Amino acid sequence: MNRVALAFVSSDMALNLDALRPGFTEDPYSTLAGLRERGPVHQVEIFGMPMWLVTRYRDVKAALGDPLLSSHGSSASEATKALPMIQGGWFSEVSRHMLMSDPPDHGRLRRAVSREFTPRRIAALRPRIQELADTLLDLVIPAGKADLISSFAAPLPITVIMELLGVPDVDQENFRYWADVVTGVHEGDHELIPQVHAEAAGYLRDLVAHKRTSEEDDLIGALARVAGPDALTDDELVSLAFLLLVAGYTTTIDLIGNGTLALLRNPEQLELLREAPSMLPGAIEEFLRFDGPTSHATLRFAKPGLNIGGVEIPAGDLVLLSLASADHDPERFPRAEALNIERADRQHLAFGHGIHFCIGAPLARLEGEIAFRSLLARLPGLALDTSEPLDWRVSINIRGLKKLPVTFRQPVVPSVPLDEQKTVQVPKPKIGGSRT
Repeated sequence: MNRVALAFVSSDMALNLDALRPGFTEDPYSTLAGLRERGPVHQVEIFGMPMWLVTRYRDVKAALGDPLLSSHGSSASEATKALPMIQGGWFSEVSRHMLMSDPPDHGRLRRAVSREFTPRRIAALRPRIQELADTLLDLVIPAGKADLISSFAAPLPITVIMELLGVPDVDQENFRYWADVVTGVHEGDHELIPQVHAEAAGYLRDLVAHKRTSEEDDLIGALARVAGPDALTDDELVSLAFLLLVAGYTTTIDLIGNGTLALLRNPEQLELLREAPSMLPGAIEEFLRFDGPTSHATLRFAKPGLNIGGVEIPAGDLVLLSLASADHDPERFPRAEALNIERADRQHLAFGHGIHFCIGAPLARLEGEIAFRSLLARLPGLALDTSEPLDWRVSINIRGLKKLPVTFRQPVVPSVPLDEQKTVQVPKPKIGGSRT
C-alpha cells in the first residue's frame, strides 16, 4: 500500500513517486493523503525530475495565482533546463502557448484565443456534439458491451476539437496518436515527447500556412486572421493549435471515463442521477473534484523569494501543484473521499485557478453534459465489466483510463435506426494523410 511506503521515507529525502507505481498510478489519492497529512510541501521525484509537491487546498489555490511561480522555461535553473523533459516540453516548437508563458505575453495570447473561442461558438456546437454522441452509441448498443473509452469517450471529443480547429478528419489518427503520447497512454511515452512535438509542429506549420490564405470559418483560420497588437506569429499559432488539440481532447475523455467509473463504483449515486437528471450539472462538478482529468497543474518554476506553506523553495526549482490532493483536502471538502453529486461546494481546482484557468472548461462541461445524459438515457443496466482489469495512463499531469470495459442491456427501442441516421459532413481541406 502507498501509505505504508511513505513510512520509510525520511523527511529530508525526496520521495520517488515512480517507485510507487503501479499503485500510485491506480490510486494516487492514498499517497497524496499521507503526504498532505505530513505537511503542505514535499520534495519528490517523477520521471527522473526532482521537484516540490504542494498538497493542501489553501496553498495550491494561492500558488496558482502567485507571480513568484513562473510558467516560462526562462525561469528554470540551469540544472532544471538540462532535464530532458524540460528541454522537450518547454523549449520545443509547440511550447510557445499561453500555458507556458507569463504576463505580458500570456495576456496577449489568451486574449487572441478568447476573442474567437467564444461562448456563442461553443454553444453552437451542441447539436453536432449530440449527433456524434447518438451515432457512437448506436454503433455500440447492439453488442451489449463496450470499451467506453475507445468507442465513445475518445472519438467524441477528438472529432469535436478537430472540427472546431478546422483539421481534416483524414488526419484524426495522427492527432490522436500525438495527444495520447503527450498524455502518457503507454509506459515510457514521455521519452517520445520531443519526437511527437517535432511531428506535430511540422504538420501544423503546413496547416497554419494554408489557413493564413483561406477564409474558412474555423478556430485556426479565425486566429490566423487576428490583426493588430494581439496578432499571432506562426510559432505561436502552431503552439496554440497543439495546446487546444491536446487539452480539448484529453480533458473530456477523462471527464467521461473517470466520471462514469465513479458512478459505477457508487451505484447509489448512479441511481440518484438516473432518477433526477436535472442534477447533472452539479454531478459533473463533483466528478471533476472527485477524480478529475488533470491531477496536477502544469509544472512551474520558482522565482527568488518563493515561500509556500512556510517552505522556502530555491529559485529555478520545479514546483508541482497537486490539484488532485487539493480537491481531496478534508479541510476544504468534508468527506472529501466520498462521491456526492449533491455536494453544494463546487469550488474545486480541477480547471485550475487564476490567469491559467482552463480556457476550454465551458466546452468540456458541455461535452460532459451531453455525454452523460446520453449514456444514462440509452444504456440501461450500465455496469463495470470486472472480467477485465482497469489500466491507467502514466503521466505527471493527466489522470485517465486507457480502457473502461462496461456491459449494459439493449434498450427496447433504439433512438434512431442506423439506416435513418444522418451525419453532418463539414467540408475540410485535404492537406494531410493518416499516420503509417
